[in-house]
Amino acid sequence: MTDRAEAVKRVFTAKNSRVDTNRGERYYKELYVRCKKRIEELKSMESFGSKAELSEILSDEGYSRRDFMKWTSATTAMLMLPGFFEPLVAEAAEMMNRIPVIWVEYQDCAGNTEAFIRSDGPKIDDIILDIISLEFHETLMAPAGFQAERQLDDARETFKGKYLLFVEGAIPLAENGIYGTTGPAGETFIEQLTSLAADAAAIVAVGTCATFGGVPAASPNPTGAKGVMDVINGKPIINIPACPANPANMVGVILHYVLTGQIPELDSLLRPKFAFGYRIHDNCERRAHFDAGEFVEEWGDEGAKNNFCLYKMGCKGPMTFNNCSIIRYNESVSWPVGVGHGCIGCSEPDFWDKYAYERPMADANIKAPAGGVEKSVDEFGLGILTATGIGIAIHAAASLFAGKKSDGEDAS
Repeated sequence: MTDRAEAVKRVFTAKNSRVDTNRGERYYKELYVRCKKRIEELKSMESFGSKAELSEILSDEGYSRRDFMKWTSATTAMLMLPGFFEPLVAEAAEMMNRIPVIWVEYQDCAGNTEAFIRSDGPKIDDIILDIISLEFHETLMAPAGFQAERQLDDARETFKGKYLLFVEGAIPLAENGIYGTTGPAGETFIEQLTSLAADAAAIVAVGTCATFGGVPAASPNPTGAKGVMDVINGKPIINIPACPANPANMVGVILHYVLTGQIPELDSLLRPKFAFGYRIHDNCERRAHFDAGEFVEEWGDEGAKNNFCLYKMGCKGPMTFNNCSIIRYNESVSWPVGVGHGCIGCSEPDFWDKYAYERPMADANIKAPAGGVEKSVDEFGLGILTATGIGIAIHAAASLFAGKKSDGEDAS
């Protein structure tokens, strides 16, 4: 059996290893009952989006039921739920058209939208058009100007108190917000955000600009750019940082909300723990080289040719919380460290000023968290998932799924 096949087998058969071991069996059984009740309630609701069945959409796109269940298994593992939740996760995916979504863009490059519409398994553009009830998204919708503004107002009134508000981009506050305006009336970003947030069920800040200010907030920050959590109070906020955010984490948050009716468990920076509860370093494919003291000393040396650890070249993996090394990007094909570039810590606050450079750590003006890279988790006080094999298995499952779709292989 190949390494990939073995990894896939592990992720599909693992049980207690991929869940929070601090919670007992009783907790998950009670959670299952609550989620089952939630799904039944959603089934009784009218769908806001397309009436097409998910199975029909997947079949039209060349996916078999077996393909979908493999995706479900990998997603259940990503959400750190036991294997017996897989049928519920599958049902939750079919209920995504019951949750209206309003998506707005502010100070941004639209990179998160680009990532979102290029997600894999099932393709996110299919989810947008046929599953998720996407009520407003300026970049993807046909109307513009007054027509777009009218559609936004209609969505806000129709789904008042029910919609998830996705925010992409930072919010400029300097000089009363004049550095960012939208719509034919010239409403400032902060005015629109405040108004939309008041009627939202929850807010999802997507990308590092929306979460922590990102590049627009880099020194000297002339526009006074801030993240959503710095300007909105009194509403549940979920931060999905990174530049861009991984679309799998966006889908994961929506699925969690569909499944439970609640936002996922968050860390101190309001990031979902299922995606940001562990470090890049803990599941990095080059971790063995770090442990063995094998480092790239300069670009192009023998260490670089042999995929040695990039820590000395400025990799911020030991101080960056994200699941990039597990689920990766571009249909699970690769990620920055995988192609030879160190992590720049883009899911951390102030990453552009603190971490975004290419020079050895010894020459940097920052240090690893107190106690060194192996103790940083304790210093942060976060629960860590260190089972590297689980991360590799999840990635392998996703890669196999994407590979079957691209090869046109019938897995039924």
